[in-house]
Amino acid sequence: MMAPLHQRMRKDLRVKFYCSSPTEVGDPSIVFAEADDGIQRISPFRAALMKFDAYVAADFVWATLPRGTRRVQMFHGVAGKYGKIYDRPERSVREWDRLFFINRRRLDNFISSGAIDHDSPASRLVGMPKADCLVDGSLDRDKILTSLGLDPSRPTLLYAPTWTPYSSLNVMGEELVAELMRGGFNLMVKLHDNSLDLDPRNSGGVDWPGRLTPILRAGRGHLAGRETIAPYLAAADVMISDHSSAGFEYLLLDRPLIRLEIPELIVRTSIHPEYVALLAEASTSVRNVTQAVEAVERELADPGRLSVQRKAVADELFYKPGTATDRAVRELYEVIELCPDS
Repeated sequence: MMAPLHQRMRKDLRVKFYCSSPTEVGDPSIVFAEADDGIQRISPFRAALMKFDAYVAADFVWATLPRGTRRVQMFHGVAGKYGKIYDRPERSVREWDRLFFINRRRLDNFISSGAIDHDSPASRLVGMPKADCLVDGSLDRDKILTSLGLDPSRPTLLYAPTWTPYSSLNVMGEELVAELMRGGFNLMVKLHDNSLDLDPRNSGGVDWPGRLTPILRAGRGHLAGRETIAPYLAAADVMISDHSSAGFEYLLLDRPLIRLEIPELIVRTSIHPEYVALLAEASTSVRNVTQAVEAVERELADPGRLSVQRKAVADELFYKPGTATDRAVRELYEVIELCPDS
């Protein structure tokens, strides 16, 4: 979420970035392995002893920092999971100096829940910088596939489930990947970072790379690492997911999305019915592996079906995509009281 801002501001010698994460998340050198070498990784204990002008987070993690640090919240998704935290919080978030809202829906929900005032000086309608690259023409499908060793002339599928033991990955993921590999497609699998952990609360305690790698290596398959999902979204002709922010982000490309309907996932992760309905409206819903494979063939044959619905939902959830980074950078410079570097 932060990478587009850092990439834009990295040449400004007046600004220095550090990365840190809560102790329970893990080693910052692993969590931020994708970050540029120019960013220093530090522990939360060291961060608590340092002086910062701004703290930028994509989650409501209250880091212990010296007084005077301005706190900026960017959010990290639009899927509506755990809605009482991210869409209709039950407590005030007035202690944050800036709230970079991804869409007006969430901004209005924060106001209606009483988490912020309607005239809050912290509120900014910014959009999602992470998603800018999906619409600005910077990602080339064929080049991405070629770099992965996949044939660009073949239809390409992306399976990108959410995490938790209740996701489609745990319910049917191994069987689904095996069946899709028999279909003559390129298949990319991008797991959520939490699904790469052996913690039962995240992955169900399953070594998913160990399970899926042999299946994918037997054909035209690729298992992605911890890197951003954006290139995989851009390279896919059809995406298969359950309920994830990445699924909503894929709508920006106006390509077919197949939704694996997992009722227990919806209940266990407190997904608000509005978001379930939004994703269902813009996708083809299936409940098992057989239906998913059949849906792939139908969507490839008629990719324009549901185009109107996809565009409508994307417009609802992403404020002015393609220009969010511009707004976020401008706002961050204001927070740290610097004029943008010309």
